[in-house]
Amino acid sequence: MKKRIITIERQYGSGGSVIGKLVAEKMGVNYYNRAILEMASKKCGIAPDRLESAEENVPTSFLYSLMMSASPARSMEDSLPLSDKVFLLESEIIRNIASSEHSFVLVGRCGNYILEDEGCFSVYIYSSMEERIRRAIEDYQIPERKAETIIKKADKRRETFYNVNTGKLWQDKEQYALCLNSAELGDEFCADLIVQAFNEYNAIQK
Repeated sequence: MKKRIITIERQYGSGGSVIGKLVAEKMGVNYYNRAILEMASKKCGIAPDRLESAEENVPTSFLYSLMMSASPARSMEDSLPLSDKVFLLESEIIRNIASSEHSFVLVGRCGNYILEDEGCFSVYIYSSMEERIRRAIEDYQIPERKAETIIKKADKRRETFYNVNTGKLWQDKEQYALCLNSAELGDEFCADLIVQAFNEYNAIQK
């Protein structure tokens, strides 16, 4: 039986994490985002902040071919740079969660690619730059004069991390089951739409 998993990719400042938490609460399932990073930190003995910095570094082109051919036992070879190791380790953790939990919500970390064979329901959250700037200033306490620059840099890091690790395009909406504009719909309504679409999708799949 297919798993009941929702994965969410999101633009920085679009509210994807907030929406993901709301979806998990409405469904009564676990929510994973930074917790994956903390699990990876415990497993490899490297501080979460250092791993988070490694996530933001541009990974090597070697990673994709390694993912296609390497066994899990090779995923933490000392010869790999930390940016590659953290993705491989997080991928292993995510797959382990999927093997033990029937349903959960995962935000970021190339979840739709890692869990593609599990039949996950993939979502992409985007928003207007104006709304993302507002959220960055009000919710993240980012200075107004720096907000747009930080947003663009964060998006670029996420896009590069996703594209190199998956061989797909982060902003290619054709690969997602559902794409929502949180600026137009609001966080709560986005969460309601995701749950409704997910339930109807699963009903069709049965």
